[in-house]
Amino acid sequence: MSFTVLIPARLASTRLPDKPLADIGGLPMVVRVAQRAEQSSAAQVVVAADSKRIADACSAHGVRAVLTRPDHPSGSDRLAEACEQLGLSGKDVVVNVQGDEPLIDPGLIDAVAALLRERPQASMSTAAHAIDALADFVNPNVVKVVLQSDGLALYFSRAPIPWSRDAFAQGITTLPDPSPLRHIGIYGYRAGFLRDFPRMPQAPVESCEALEQLRALWHGHRIAVHVSAVAPGPGVDTPQDLERVRKLFSAA
Repeated sequence: MSFTVLIPARLASTRLPDKPLADIGGLPMVVRVAQRAEQSSAAQVVVAADSKRIADACSAHGVRAVLTRPDHPSGSDRLAEACEQLGLSGKDVVVNVQGDEPLIDPGLIDAVAALLRERPQASMSTAAHAIDALADFVNPNVVKVVLQSDGLALYFSRAPIPWSRDAFAQGITTLPDPSPLRHIGIYGYRAGFLRDFPRMPQAPVESCEALEQLRALWHGHRIAVHVSAVAPGPGVDTPQDLERVRKLFSAA
């Protein structure tokens, strides 16, 4: 199955300024992400940059980049513009790999892309893995997902779901059974849907949870979910995250 990996990258970051250009083992982080994505089966890997500095850094290391508007309100808006610049057709599959995931598993990228071939009723695909720590289950920064029997998403939430009515009667002291699922922030789209998505009205539940994928569900679109046997490598949101990832690269 042919697909394109798009990596949105913007310089503005409140917790880690110039994050895409942060050095990891002698290369900018966004280049590290692209190199991992190039190990997948993608036909092409393209960085959707908001700055010439990012585009130039990519070009210097043989990574293709397109320069997009700096004022996009979200990553999906940036990717929609990149789809137009690349001339992708409505049926083409795009996988959105976040620009702060330098340890992304290439096999996970392939799995998310394959879901859209296997599930023609789905407009989007994503991934999840089992939660094994109570602290993650109750952490609102860890997004949870509940699935239908066919592997399509029922709901995403920052709340601890599913809620075990009896087991949690006196408080959350154990994980529910079956194991809850943590959402992994990687998305596959059909390019036509991706171009339409930013124009869809925001869903009230999306605004409440601050989860963009709930807009798709609210408008009746289906999201297929690949359940990974392992947790993904750590992403980079803070200076502490960056140091952890640098140590992993230096030890490799």
